[in-house]
Amino acid sequence: MSLPEFDFHAPGTVEEACRMVAGFGAKAKIFAGGTDLMLDMRRNRISPEHVISIPGIEELKTLEIASGMLTIGACVTVARVVKSKEIAAKWGALCAGAKALGSCLVRNLATIGGNVVSARPAADIPPSLMAYGASLVLKKTSGERVVSINDFFTGTGSTAMGPDEILTRILVPEPPPHSGAGYVNLGIRNACDINILNVSSYIALDGPGGAIKDARIVMGCVAPTHVRVNSAEKLLIGEKPTDALFQRAGEAALNAATPRGSAYSRASAEYKKDMVKELTVRTLAMAYREAMGR
Repeated sequence: MSLPEFDFHAPGTVEEACRMVAGFGAKAKIFAGGTDLMLDMRRNRISPEHVISIPGIEELKTLEIASGMLTIGACVTVARVVKSKEIAAKWGALCAGAKALGSCLVRNLATIGGNVVSARPAADIPPSLMAYGASLVLKKTSGERVVSINDFFTGTGSTAMGPDEILTRILVPEPPPHSGAGYVNLGIRNACDINILNVSSYIALDGPGGAIKDARIVMGCVAPTHVRVNSAEKLLIGEKPTDALFQRAGEAALNAATPRGSAYSRASAEYKKDMVKELTVRTLAMAYREAMGR
């Protein structure tokens, strides 16, 4: 199936890209890795008049750890995150999500920023970014702003990003001592599959063997956006980690999930709710093991 006709643009700087986005407005789409955009265009879901290619902008390919912050440029490929030993050592759940995304070929093209901006509730990257408390830097011709990733997703395929803004980088704070995170996705196949469900959990302990002082649990594929499970998080904070406590948190996550079963999602709502509990318990256990070793 051929692509619809469009004008192709390759700006050399973020500022030039911002001017193009502001000038073309809704007639334009950003091309980062193209793994979602090209598919949507081939299937005639969208037909932009202008495609603005940004992988050639060096600023957007920055990947660095400095001053307690991981900075990921919007055009950093998923494969680079998978291969980074430094990221794996401190942000293991993010690496787990990256490894779960597509195949090797897809990961070599797909970008971290693209996976976030696509705002798909089954996406692999957003849950762990939310669990780690990431922020997003959005830029336009008049300046830039920083938005918590918790406030970024507004619906399936929609975000809080303005029509004249570009995601330039993702900021992920370094997890403190005695903290950990886990990510698990559930699909029919091991690769190149749309998730049935995914969950990421994070906990921080008040010292070695101490009580839980902070917790975040994020579910995907159970609502139009990835969602935090506030009820389960509140249940965990102030308590000593135990299997029984994690089971109770899993029950709270089950009760908070509102999935819809369909042929497209390839699972019933009842199955998804059961698996929400299971994956919540698993990811909390993973987070606790890492916290005890850090």
